[in-house]
Amino acid sequence: MSRTILHVDMDAFYASVEQRDDPSLRGRPVIVGGAARRGVVAAASYEARAFGVRSAMPTAQALRLCPDAVTVRPRHAHYSAVSKQVFGIFHRYSPLVEGLSLDEAFLDVTGSIALFGDGPTIAARIKADIHAELELTASAGVAPCKFAAKIASDLEKPDGLTMVGEDVAAFLAPLPLDRMWGVGPGAAERLRQAGYETIGDLAAAGEERLRELLGSWGDDVARRAVGDDTREVVPEREAKSIGQEQTLERDIRTRAQIERELLKHSAAVARRLSRQGLWASVVRIKVKYTDFKLRTRQRALDVPAFDTDTLYRTACSLLDELPQRAMGIRLVGVAAADLGSGAEQGRLFEDPAERKRQRVELVTAEVRERFGHHGITRAALLDDPEQR
Repeated sequence: MSRTILHVDMDAFYASVEQRDDPSLRGRPVIVGGAARRGVVAAASYEARAFGVRSAMPTAQALRLCPDAVTVRPRHAHYSAVSKQVFGIFHRYSPLVEGLSLDEAFLDVTGSIALFGDGPTIAARIKADIHAELELTASAGVAPCKFAAKIASDLEKPDGLTMVGEDVAAFLAPLPLDRMWGVGPGAAERLRQAGYETIGDLAAAGEERLRELLGSWGDDVARRAVGDDTREVVPEREAKSIGQEQTLERDIRTRAQIERELLKHSAAVARRLSRQGLWASVVRIKVKYTDFKLRTRQRALDVPAFDTDTLYRTACSLLDELPQRAMGIRLVGVAAADLGSGAEQGRLFEDPAERKRQRVELVTAEVRERFGHHGITRAALLDDPEQR
């Protein structure tokens, strides 16, 4: 039986939310990201994209391309809240929703057609609901498989809707190989040098030739190029980890400076864990040196936790395991991994100190929920510009 898969992707999500919330930004080039010297673009409005601004681009480079752009600091908690509203609309039309990020998801609507109409009709209804209720736009692709649906959703952005028929290979054949989901710039260049320009060229090449060019991954590329994708939509994907990192405006060198960054990120991760009712069994840190060498270390906790103090103390102890280098550090990150729900963490004996840390974390989260992101912060972070 043929399936009907939707891929729905919000249009310039972060930037569109900012333009919606601040009418003075509408129609103007907007860059969501760090305004500092080493800031990175998290999202760009379509007005900014017209100048070549793209996500993950250094903010300084983006502003050289588009000097008139307005730079807005990201509001991740707010985007998460809007994302929940978007996913609420998705779930009206199918229980089979597989989120890929805050702003995109696959939906298997095969079983919903009798209730709501065919695939394009359901996609149009979802787009209409998002626009009417959230004042945002989304683009959608409708296809018999996930691979084709994702490609289709990107073809007519913004506010597009593209339908792929049963002959997926015919739909894919004329598209440039850059459209191949998962083919990065390096692989694309390798394929071009070998004489391939379109997805149809890859389909004709066959598995053996693509395996020579791409290694074992060539088998997957060959199958997808002919529209062979039997992957199911997997609902309610759980996060494997929750983390936060930041490229610093200036290199830092002292232990105190590094620990301060670890505290800031530990607090941010703890907020997200408590908000989602999750506990971490592993803490991981990431450090990037001035020469761009990246080092990570992780440790399993004796007892799962979600509070700032436990994450922070563990992160600081992991610093001792990093190689001692004379050069500065340009990026610091903290992540919580091996996550479980609070219901899974019941224990016969509880540590009173641990229980106190948990209560402090929950009260802190409640204050922030009531008074906003800056309602309460750690004393050690009071002179941090982001916390003021």
